[in-house]
Amino acid sequence: MNDKTDDPSLVEHITDSFARLTNTEKLAARVLLDNYPMAGLATAASFAAEAGVSAPTILRLVDKLGFGGYAEFQARLLEELEARLQSPLERGGGPTARETGMHFMHRYAEAACDNVMRTVNHLPAAEIEAVGQLLMDERRKIYLLGGRFSGALAALFHAHLHAVRGNVQHISGQSTAWPEHLIDMKRRDVVVVFDFRRYQKDIVGFTADAARRGAGVVLFTDQWRSPAARFARHVLSARIDMPSRWDSAVAPLVLVEVLIAMLTDQRWHRVESRIKDLDSLQTQLHRHERDEH
Repeated sequence: MNDKTDDPSLVEHITDSFARLTNTEKLAARVLLDNYPMAGLATAASFAAEAGVSAPTILRLVDKLGFGGYAEFQARLLEELEARLQSPLERGGGPTARETGMHFMHRYAEAACDNVMRTVNHLPAAEIEAVGQLLMDERRKIYLLGGRFSGALAALFHAHLHAVRGNVQHISGQSTAWPEHLIDMKRRDVVVVFDFRRYQKDIVGFTADAARRGAGVVLFTDQWRSPAARFARHVLSARIDMPSRWDSAVAPLVLVEVLIAMLTDQRWHRVESRIKDLDSLQTQLHRHERDEH
C-alpha cells in the first residue's frame, strides 16, 4: 500500500466499522488492533484461537471489512506492514510543482490540514473524553515519554500539563535510566507515550513494563499503530504521512492541544489559581534576581 493513499488505513477502517460488528467480531477486531498487524498475518484458525472465536467469525469479519477473502485481507496487512517500516530513504518526496500547479508550501499545508481533519474524523470523541478524564484526576501521577523526534511532543505536553496540574513528570535522557521512573510507578498512575512509524523498541518495552505495574497507558501513534498499542488503555491514532520524505507531527500536535484546551476549560477554576500562583512566584524570582544585581 502506498502510504500516501487517500484511503483510510485498515486500523481506521476497523475503528469506523466497529459499531456494525457483532460481539464476537468485535473480540477479533480488538485482538487485531492490539497486535496489529501480526495477529491477522497468521492463519484464520490461529487468529481465531488467539481471539477466542471461531474461524467462520474471522471470515465474517474480513467480509464485513470489504475484502473478497482472507488472502486479500492479508495482502492489505502486508502492504501496511511495509508502509509502517518505511524510512525517509524509501519514501518519495511527492509530486512536483509542475505536476500539481501548486507551490510546495501550499501543497504541504493542504496535506497537513487534511491529516488533521482525517485524524479527528476517524477518532471517536469518547476516546478523547476518556483520556481527558484520566489526565484531570490529580490523584494520578502523569508520566510522559517520547522517542527521537516525538520526544518534542512529550516535552511540550509536559510543559502545558504542569502549568494546569501538579504531579507531572517528563521521562527523558538515555533509556538505561528509565527504570528509575518505573520503580515508583503506582497502579493509578498514567503513562502518556508517543511512538510513531519506525517504532522504538525501548519505548515499546517501557510501555509493556508500565502496564505490567498497573499504570494506565495512553498511546499517541500513527494510522498503522505502534506495537505498544497492545499495552495501552487508550490509543490516539493520528495521520502523519505527507508529500515529503519526512512524517508530520501536525495532527498529533493538534490532539495534544485539544487535550490541553479541554483540561484548561473544564477545570478553569483550579487552573486559574495555579497560573496566578505561578506568575506570582516568577515575579518574586525576577525581583530577587534584580536585587542581587
